[in-house]
Amino acid sequence: MTLPPGQKVVDGFPRFGKHLQHPAPPVPADPTIEIGGALTEPITLCVADLATLPRVELKADFHCVAGWSATNLLWEGVSLQTLYRTRIEPLLAPGAAPTHALFEGLDGFRSIVLLEDALADDVLIADRLNRKPLDSDHGAPVRLFSPGQYGFISTKHLCRIEFHTSEPLGRDRWSPLAEDPRARVWQEERHRYLPGRLVRPIYHALIRPIRALSARGSHTPPN
Repeated sequence: MTLPPGQKVVDGFPRFGKHLQHPAPPVPADPTIEIGGALTEPITLCVADLATLPRVELKADFHCVAGWSATNLLWEGVSLQTLYRTRIEPLLAPGAAPTHALFEGLDGFRSIVLLEDALADDVLIADRLNRKPLDSDHGAPVRLFSPGQYGFISTKHLCRIEFHTSEPLGRDRWSPLAEDPRARVWQEERHRYLPGRLVRPIYHALIRPIRALSARGSHTPPN
């Protein structure tokens, strides 16, 4: 098995998220995704409506920026590229040329992604994992999944998407763990300013405490 540089295989698929020690946010009875930004008007997409779009199955690994990888996962959902081309692009404001997408989860977590990365062929809005609906620990009811980028891009509990014509505010550039804006795993883009090799030991040291902390808020027994 070939892994991206600096990654280690772990057993199972550890939980991660914004508030690791707390349970995941409750799933609304009728979950929706609000879509806005550079559109003529915002729209609301019922998660149930995703069933009307072509389904995709994707076997792909999940790579955490801390340095662990969960391998041989089977994801199912809808291609973000398909959703964009069929539902979003026709609603763009005249002359608008989006460059970034912002994804927000029910837990308040946000990721900001270059549009060209978000529209890669293998990026999904996923609702199933290993033949089962996503559970609360891994992003129910739906989540972004971008296998070519570190996990912090793949926002869980997705409830809002915005398309912007320039990079929106919201990225913490001065955090000690300032994430790289592209976060491509094969280029080891872990940190905005420092080389991936340099920060590897720091990130690897965080794996055990993060896993222990996240298990406290898990709905399922730790792997």
